[in-house]
Amino acid sequence: MKKILVTVLVSLVAAHVEAQQIELILEQVEQNNKELQAIRKTNEAAELEIRNRNLPDDPSLEYSPFYLKGTDGMASSELVVTQGFDFPTLYAARIKSGRLQKEVLNLQYLTARRDILLEAKNLCLDLVYQNRVRELLESRRKNAEELLALFTRRLEAGDATQLEVNKIKMDRMNVQTELTQAETARLTALQELLALNGNTPLTLEPTEYGTGLLTADYEKIYNEAVASDYALRTFQASEQAAAQEIRVNRQNWIPKLEVGYRRNTEMNEARNGFLIGASFPLFSSQRKVRIARAQHAGTQLQLENARMQTENRVRARIQELQALGKAAETYDVELLYQTLELLRTAVEKGEISVIDYYVEADGIYRNLQNYMSIERQYQGAVAELLKNEL
Repeated sequence: MKKILVTVLVSLVAAHVEAQQIELILEQVEQNNKELQAIRKTNEAAELEIRNRNLPDDPSLEYSPFYLKGTDGMASSELVVTQGFDFPTLYAARIKSGRLQKEVLNLQYLTARRDILLEAKNLCLDLVYQNRVRELLESRRKNAEELLALFTRRLEAGDATQLEVNKIKMDRMNVQTELTQAETARLTALQELLALNGNTPLTLEPTEYGTGLLTADYEKIYNEAVASDYALRTFQASEQAAAQEIRVNRQNWIPKLEVGYRRNTEMNEARNGFLIGASFPLFSSQRKVRIARAQHAGTQLQLENARMQTENRVRARIQELQALGKAAETYDVELLYQTLELLRTAVEKGEISVIDYYVEADGIYRNLQNYMSIERQYQGAVAELLKNEL
């Protein structure tokens, strides 16, 4: 009993490790991907620029010496130091605008991260699919080689025909061609995944999908997929940032204040005083509100378009998921493999001819590969629906 329990626990641990393979690869891609690294640095610079936007103006220093005919050296001088700043409410509006713009930058990064990780996950799914196809083809090639050895001996003994031996050879040749194609597709996926990983070698290759058939409420999946979509949330944040820019520009009519210190010297006398002034934005503020409103209207239309596209895309993926799930459930994989074994036994015992064997076996192998293809498409649809969870 203890031995059985240990075996079950080991199997569960192995299944859990296999399910984590793709997640571990995605963690490596997130860390090593050059595009994501570049976006992080670009966003860092953009955030610093947003902060600088709300800093006070630089202080101004002016010094003017005056000379008088008949006077040796400088007759008088003037020193003026001024500092300009905006009205406090404008700083507050810019602070809020800056927070919204930073949120847009963050969501843009998360969208790019999601898309890159989704691309990497699809390549992992391709690798799992190609490995499964290759495993099936290897089994089929081994079967062909064993049959070829058996029927070659029978041909020499006069119990088989050359046509039967040739049929087995042609099947082995076709299987070898398909194996080469599958291996080429696998190597291509590996190379593309390596590029996404910044040309840093991967520490493992996925062998399991890690996700079974979804049995949850499809309406719930739809609502969560739309609500969590990073691209849609980016447009929502952009619309809010554009609306805040209107509020910022509405305050541009408020005069910019200036305070300063003035010192005048004449001969041996010096006079000190303060300077208070204002700069009136008669020209610089013109049409800024109209520009901000036009930009806000544009972001609203982009948001509506993004919401419509997201909703339609998610609906299409759910319909695809349902159709593929039903198609996958029609396949009895265990029955197909069992039938292959029965056919193999029958042809070895001489109960059926090699020609009849391949007529039946080819159809079974084709069904198995169709099932694997449907399974891969299903996993791709699941990855698309759950991409914002990556």
